[in-house]
Amino acid sequence: QVQLVESGGGLVQAGGSLRLACAASGRTFINYYMGWFRQAPGKEREFVAVVNWSGGNTNYADSVKGRFTISRDNAKSTVYLQMNSLKPEDTAVYYCAATLQALTTSRYTYNYWGQGTQVTVSS
Repeated sequence: QVQLVESGGGLVQAGGSLRLACAASGRTFINYYMGWFRQAPGKEREFVAVVNWSGGNTNYADSVKGRFTISRDNAKSTVYLQMNSLKPEDTAVYYCAATLQALTTSRYTYNYWGQGTQVTVSS
C-alpha cells in the first residue's frame, strides 16, 4: 500500500498563493507518477497536474497552466503543488494521487489517494 497525506490547504484571497504538500509512505516512492486532482461541490474530480519519477516531465490542466507548478523531492518522499494567482474557481478539495501509468490525466488510472485538503479562494 501507498499512504498519501496532503497538507497546506486553507483560505486565501483571489490573486494569492498556497503551497500544498503530499507526504508518501509505504512503498518505493520514486517508482510512482504523482498527480494532483481537485473536486468542487457538485462536480466530478478533475485532473490538475502530474509529475514523473525524476521530476523532469510534467503535465497540467489547461485551467492551471502558468499558475500552478508541480514538483517532487524524492529524498523526502514528498510532492508539492505551488499555486499562484489563485482564482475563486480554484476552490475545491485537492487530492494527491499515485499511479504507475505514465503522466496519465484520468482519475480512474490512479491507484492511491490521499484524504484531501480544502482550498478556498475568496473574491
